[in-house]
Amino acid sequence: TLLRHPIRSMRALATAISLSRPSDRGLLRHLAYLLEAMVLLRHIAPKRIEHLHVHFGTNAATVALLMRILGGPPFSFTVHGPTEYDAPIAFSLGRKIAASRFVVAITHFGRSQLSRWVSPRLWERIRIVHCGVSEEFLADGPEVPDVERFVNIGRLTPQKGQVVLLEALALLRERGRRPHLVLGGDGEMRPEIEAAIDRLGLRDQVTITGWISEAEVRRHLAESRCMVLPSFAEGLPVVIMEALAMRRPVISTYIAGIPELVVPGEVGWLAPASDASRLAECMLEALDAPVERLRAMGSKGRELVRERHRVTTETAKLEDHFREAIAQAAGVP
Repeated sequence: TLLRHPIRSMRALATAISLSRPSDRGLLRHLAYLLEAMVLLRHIAPKRIEHLHVHFGTNAATVALLMRILGGPPFSFTVHGPTEYDAPIAFSLGRKIAASRFVVAITHFGRSQLSRWVSPRLWERIRIVHCGVSEEFLADGPEVPDVERFVNIGRLTPQKGQVVLLEALALLRERGRRPHLVLGGDGEMRPEIEAAIDRLGLRDQVTITGWISEAEVRRHLAESRCMVLPSFAEGLPVVIMEALAMRRPVISTYIAGIPELVVPGEVGWLAPASDASRLAECMLEALDAPVERLRAMGSKGRELVRERHRVTTETAKLEDHFREAIAQAAGVP
């Protein structure tokens, strides 16, 4: 590539160096991104690819930007969050948006966060295409069971807030309620979570499954009264869509794009992030709610997911954006 396109290669090298300066990923990794961009260009050039789309505004978008400078096709990218929202300057997010044909946000909240880093004249480039759920979750499933059982699905990490969930469970125990909690997942915080379970005296109320398959996710949702996700940082978790698709009310937090789907009182409950006391109140309301009300909330949630997160509908939106970008590149009005 250096021999065939020396000027473009020097421009791409200069860009890689400049992108590395605000980043915590360093120059060496950005030089690796440049090599990846060269390899990517060799793959797609013979195929006459007209447009490239990548996921995440992190390293994938960096490679796409460098490939474009090397002479590759225009590109776009999807930002899921929250990683990009935490470090927009380090990831040169504004620069990548400006270089792209369009950018996909998965929520209005996500669009607002991307809009912060570019001029208002570029806001029209930021489109919303929701994530979708598979048809297996939208298939007819069992009604909400009349059991005192909650499920949390997700990696065991600080941002998912499982320790706060355990503190809320301990508060319920002080009130004489002892629901069972299934933590469906695994991760780096498992030792700390195991220690919190023992410290709070919850060993008989909590099950940690470890990594589970999609089929096991569906089984645990089907066997639970509600899904609880007390996250500190998110985009919009697909597991919330999956729970609602299976007609399970959701208890979560007032952060990011979650309130766009989890409407309090209609499909679930929301608590301030890190507030174990309010989370316990939401869980108590779910325990005391008649199962008929929970089933009505679940049905409402399922309709919202069908309306906003159907894979076929959202894929069609993305396809329209691709066609528009390709036509624009070809100079078609």
